[in-house]
Parts: sequence; C-alpha cells; structure tokens
Amino acid sequence: GYDGPVRETNSSAFQEVISEPDLSRLPVLTHFQGDGGPYITSAVVVTKLGERVNACVHRLMVLGKDRLAARLVPGRHTHQLCQVALAEGRELPVAIAIGVDPVVLIAASTRTPPDKEFQYAAALRGSPVELVRLENGVPVPHAEIVLEGYITGERASEGPFVDITGTCDLVRQEPVIRLTKMMTRESPIYHALLPGGGEHKMLMGVPYEPLIYKAVSKVAKVKDVILTEGGCNYFHAVVQIEKETEEDAKRAIEAAFQAHGSMKHVMVVDTDIDIYDPRDLEFALATRMRADEDIVMHANVRGSTLDPRSVNGITTKVGVDATARLDRLWKFQRVTPKGTG
Repeated sequence: GYDGPVRETNSSAFQEVISEPDLSRLPVLTHFQGDGGPYITSAVVVTKLGERVNACVHRLMVLGKDRLAARLVPGRHTHQLCQVALAEGRELPVAIAIGVDPVVLIAASTRTPPDKEFQYAAALRGSPVELVRLENGVPVPHAEIVLEGYITGERASEGPFVDITGTCDLVRQEPVIRLTKMMTRESPIYHALLPGGGEHKMLMGVPYEPLIYKAVSKVAKVKDVILTEGGCNYFHAVVQIEKETEEDAKRAIEAAFQAHGSMKHVMVVDTDIDIYDPRDLEFALATRMRADEDIVMHANVRGSTLDPRSVNGITTKVGVDATARLDRLWKFQRVTPKGTG
C-alpha cells in the first residue's frame, strides 16, 4: 500500500553544517566523456506547492556554485507543479536530498499516486519516515547532504547526458534551480549513481514491474513479470501468464503497454518458460510464435526519448505472443527425462 506513517521531526544530522551554497565543495562527477558537465545523479528532489508534496529523482547538471539545470519530463508530477507555480508568477520551493535511505530512493523512483512517495517508503520499510521542514517550507527526509532553493522560470541548456542506454540523451532547455542554502553532515558521504549502471537501471525499471503485473492481472492470470537486462531494464518486458483463452496473451500485451508507456517491446509466455533464462525465452520465440498471427504492432506512437531509434519520442511498439496454442498443447509440451532405473 501507499499509506505508511510519516512524521515530522525538528532536526536532522544533515543540519550539522549550514552554509551558503557552493557546489564546488561537493565531489559532483562528470561521469562520461560525452556529458555536458558534472551531474548530480542520485538526489531525491522534493517540491512543495500548497498542500502538495512530491518526491522524485531527477538528473541535475551543475551550472555554477549555486545553480543547477534539472531535467523535468513533461507530464510528470514535478513538471506539473513547476508549471502551476510559474503560471501563478512564483518560483517553486525545492529541496535536493543526497545520500538518503535506499528505500526512500526506491519510493521516489516509483510512479506512486500523487504526493505518496514518503508514505510508500514507510510502507516498504515497515516504520515511519521522518521529515524535517526547511526554511522554504519543503519537508525532506534524513540525508547526508541537502540543498535548499527554488525552481525558477529561467531556462538553460541541459545535456548531453549519457543515460540508461549508455548513449547520449538530447540537449534541451530545462528549468534552472537557484540554491539558497547548503546543509551537510560533518563528514558527509556523497552518493552518486553511475548512469546506465545496474543501480540506475534497477531504480528506473524495477518499479514498473508491479505496475505491469497489476495491469495484466485485470485481463489475464499473470504469474510473473520482468524488465529484461538486455532491454536496459526499461524497454523490454516479459510477462508470464497461465493462459486460459487464446485472447489472453494479446490482452496482456495491451495492458502491459498501458502500464508502462515508455516500453517498446513485450513478450508473453507460458508458465513452463523461465522468464529469467534468455535461452528459454528464445525457445518460446522459436517454437510458439508465428509472425503473421502472433505479433501486435503499434506504429507511430509515443514511446521514450531515451530510445535512440525514436524520433522525438515517437516509435513503433511490438508485442509478441509466444504462448502455446490451447487446442494443440501436445505439440508444445517439452519432454522430461524418464529418470534412472
């Protein structure tokens, strides 16, 4: 559930050293030769507008000692709050927390209902998440480093950035964050995520697996879901179902695409296929899929700008039914060794 306990506290260890913002004092990394500059990659970005509080993970490009460019994806919650605040003629209060509890980082990476990230973290952890309210009104969790400031109406070039695919993302005009305060522990630990590395892929991909599972469960008897490593743990899913009708697999394909809008390819298999074994998946593709009957294709639809083959995020999505035909199951059943003796 999304309703774990959250409580406010008056202080945190990140307030041991309070100073004017100076990002040059932090070991912010330029991870790859193609990057446009140093990037903060592991921060939980918390914003507050009225009663709404959102926590999300955004890449943050260093522009100066007290300025950052934030990649805000249109339609996501932070972008929505920013648009509302700027339309009202004000800047959006923000806090950037680095070195948080890993459960908080996972929750902030998950598509929860609006304003439920900290409650979800508490539910995952089984204990309350404590928040400290900053001078600008934003509540933040315990962390090693916290940067306080405002998302402004100013725009700056953000990128290039080597993202989850290991290829460079686009340069865009993105909002500038103006920092007003920097707070750290006495000897803070700076947490960085390697872009395109295992931790990055886990945080982007794994939170979608339960969303796909839940969506498919409404149309078929789903058993398991994985976003595969070869698909960057983001673009390719395999859905395992207990097939009851010939329509189940195609219903599962459509439900999976609805649950994860950036996904490009999905494959549906039977319960006897090990979805964690690429050889088993290839076996299902080789023996149970007939292209003229078992492929679902959606051309010129919204995918992800992270896909290098897309054009401004527009791509073609493919679903593959690699399940056995119910009326001829005997043809698809794999034999097992008879045993000794």
